[in-house]
Amino acid sequence: MASFPWLTVITFLPAAVGLVVACVPDPKGALAKRAALIVSLVVAALSFLLWAGFKPVDGMQFVENRLWIPALNVRYHLAVDGVSLAMIVLTAVLMPMAIQASWTSIHERGKEFFVSMLFLETGMLGVFAAGDLFLFYVFWEAMLIPMYLIIGIWGGPRRVYAAVKFVVYTIFGSLLMFGAIVYCYIASHEFADRGTFEIAALQENLRLVRGVTGTAQALLFLAFGISFAIKVPMFPFHTWLPDAHVEAPTAGSVVLAGVLLKMGAYGFFRLAVPFFPEAAQRFTPMMIALSVIGIVYGALMALAQSDIKKLIAYSSVSHLGFVMLGLFAGTVEAAQGAILQMVNHGVSTGALFLLVGFLYEKTHRRGVDDFGGLAKVTPAYAAIFLIVSLSSMGLPGTNGFVGEFLVLLGTFQRYPVPCAVSALGVILGALYLLRVYRALFFGEVTAPKLEKISDVTWAELSYLVPLVFLIFAIGIQPNFILNRTQRAAEAYVKVLTKVRP
Repeated sequence: MASFPWLTVITFLPAAVGLVVACVPDPKGALAKRAALIVSLVVAALSFLLWAGFKPVDGMQFVENRLWIPALNVRYHLAVDGVSLAMIVLTAVLMPMAIQASWTSIHERGKEFFVSMLFLETGMLGVFAAGDLFLFYVFWEAMLIPMYLIIGIWGGPRRVYAAVKFVVYTIFGSLLMFGAIVYCYIASHEFADRGTFEIAALQENLRLVRGVTGTAQALLFLAFGISFAIKVPMFPFHTWLPDAHVEAPTAGSVVLAGVLLKMGAYGFFRLAVPFFPEAAQRFTPMMIALSVIGIVYGALMALAQSDIKKLIAYSSVSHLGFVMLGLFAGTVEAAQGAILQMVNHGVSTGALFLLVGFLYEKTHRRGVDDFGGLAKVTPAYAAIFLIVSLSSMGLPGTNGFVGEFLVLLGTFQRYPVPCAVSALGVILGALYLLRVYRALFFGEVTAPKLEKISDVTWAELSYLVPLVFLIFAIGIQPNFILNRTQRAAEAYVKVLTKVRP
C-alpha cells in the first residue's frame, strides 16, 4: 500500500478530470456536474482507504519525495500525519456534499462552476499533503483562484465586492508569508548545503540557526502568523468572512467554512509554531487573548444578526477561537481538542450552510424573522436542523461537545481565567442557535406560501444524513480520530512548551 502514490492520486485526480472536462464541449454543464460528483466520491473513497491504512505511530506516512526543481532544491514531497490526514478526509467528505447541494441551484455557466470546484479540491488537498514549503505555498495560492471565481461569479448581489475583499486580505497575508519563506530558505543554507524547503528539516533545524533567533524569529512568526490568522480568521482579521459567506453560493459557503478556515489553524500547527517556537512562546499570551476575544465577540455578533448566513459566519469566528485557544494552551488535551474541533466545525457548520441553502433555494429568504412554524410544514428538515444546531452548541453526545470540552479542560490547567471567559462562548452559542431555531420552526406559519414548501427529498437526505451520522459517531466514539492525531499533538505541544537550546 505504501508504494502506491496514494497522495498524488487523491490530490491531483480532481484537477486532472477538471482539465479534461474544461476542454470538452458541454454547454449545459451536465457532463461537468456528473464528472465532479463521481470524482469527488472516488476521492472520498480513496481517503477512507488512506484512513484505514494509517498507523498511529510517530512520523509521516504515505511519503512521496522526489526532486522537482533542481536549481532551488525544491522537492515534490507529499506526506501525512494524523492531523493532515484528518483534514484530507474532511475535505474529501465535504466536497461531494457541496457538489450535490449545487445540483439544481447553479443555473448559469454550470460547466465552469463544477470545474472550479474540482480545481479548488486539488488546491485544498495539496495544502494538507505538502511536505515541502515551496509546494505548500503553491497549493495555498492555487486554491485562491477557484474560490475567487466561485464567490465572484455565482455569488449574491455584492459578490464582486466580497470576492475582491477575500482576495485582498488573503494576498496581503500571502505576501508576508512569501517573504518569510524566502528568508527561511536562505537561512537553511547553514544546515543544508544547497538550502532546503523541506518542512521536516526546517522544523528540526531552523530554530538553531543563528539568524533565526530573537527579533528575527519574532518577525518571521508574525509574517507566517498574520497570514494564517487572516485565513482562520482570528479577531481582528475576520471582517472579510461575513461578506464572503453571505455572498457565496451554498457550495462556496460549505467549503469556505468546512475547509478553508482550517488551513489557517493548520498553518500554525504545521509551520508557524514548529518553525519559531521561541517566538510562539513569546506571543502565546497575545494569541490566547485574541482567541478569547474572538470566542466572545463572534458569539455576541452572531446573537445580533438577522441574516442566518451572516449569523453562521460569525459563529465560525467564535468556534475557530476555540481552535486557536486549544493550539496555544500548551497541553496535549487542549491541542487534541483543537484538532478535533477543526473536524467538528467542518461537519456541523458545513451542515448548517447546507440547511440554509436548502431553505434559500426554495424561498429566496434567509432572514431569521422571515419564517415561522416550519416544523409543521417540513418536519424532517426541522429534525435535522435541530440535531445540527445541538451539535454546533456542544450538546453532550454530539461531536461539538467533545472538542470544546477537551479545549476547555486543557486550557484550564494553565490559563484558568481565559478558560472561564471562553466558556461564555458556549452559553452564547446556545442562545443564538436556539433563537434561530425558535424563530424558524415554532409559532404560526408567517406567510401563506411557506405552507407549500416541500420537505427534504431523498436527494437532499443523501448528503445530510451522512453528516448527522458523523455528528453522533464522533460524539460517541471520538477516539477513532483522537488515536490517529495523538502522536502529532504530543510532538506539537512538546515544541510549544519546551524549546531546546
